[in-house]
Amino acid sequence: MNNMITEPIQKTTELKPSYNIPLVLILSSLVIYLFQARLGLAVGLFGIFLLVQAYTLRLNFTADSLKIYRGEKLIRDFPYSQWEYSEIFWTRLPVLFYFREVNSIHFLPIIFNAKMLRDSLEQHPCHLKINNPSI
Repeated sequence: MNNMITEPIQKTTELKPSYNIPLVLILSSLVIYLFQARLGLAVGLFGIFLLVQAYTLRLNFTADSLKIYRGEKLIRDFPYSQWEYSEIFWTRLPVLFYFREVNSIHFLPIIFNAKMLRDSLEQHPCHLKINNPSI
């Protein structure tokens, strides 16, 4: 009889990018521009900024932290042990991910697959509040 204790295999989950919010902002900016040129321009530039971020940033959920990469370079590491709370706002149409660490708070626009985000948060000790699990 084999008395070996096996631990669950921890894998890294990389969230796929989602271009929904940036594209909606860019398209909306065209309509807004017809009535308010400066506001339309500002919304369009913000949409382009988010489009570039969605293309270049990668969020990886590992066994012990959320890691954010730009290309191959690690730019931020958020250990789950420091998390106090997390929430996805407007779960029917997810647009914002919020999490609070011991010493800081973070807001991230949902420029990545929302279902993968929710599933990853449920699999890790991230203190996720889910208002509506229908993502």
